[in-house]
Amino acid sequence: MRTSEYSQQVRYLLIGGVLALGLSCSALADDQKPPAKALDVKSTFRNICGFCHSDYGRKESKGPQLMNSPRSDEFIINRITHGMPGRMAAFGNVFTESQIRDILKFIRSLKPNEEPKNPS
Repeated sequence: MRTSEYSQQVRYLLIGGVLALGLSCSALADDQKPPAKALDVKSTFRNICGFCHSDYGRKESKGPQLMNSPRSDEFIINRITHGMPGRMAAFGNVFTESQIRDILKFIRSLKPNEEPKNPS
């Protein structure tokens, strides 16, 4: 093998190695993104859900009272996720499953005459 062919092969190997290293470092950087900020459920509920569920869901309005609801957790999660045509919008594409569970925790924690708090 001639010296010029050898140096060209070495150059290609070095370039390939640098590219491979760069791609793997890029993948590591993507994996190390900070976690998404937690949903401020109280504020979200007030600004979105409060239009129909008065007083943070503690009173009936356009929508039913949610505090002390006899509905199952599964029913409420399903209703938030899929909505009800003509009555309630679906929020399954807006919130993650975890965020919907936090909204459920918020609803379940509602008490009369007590300021609602974000679930912990």
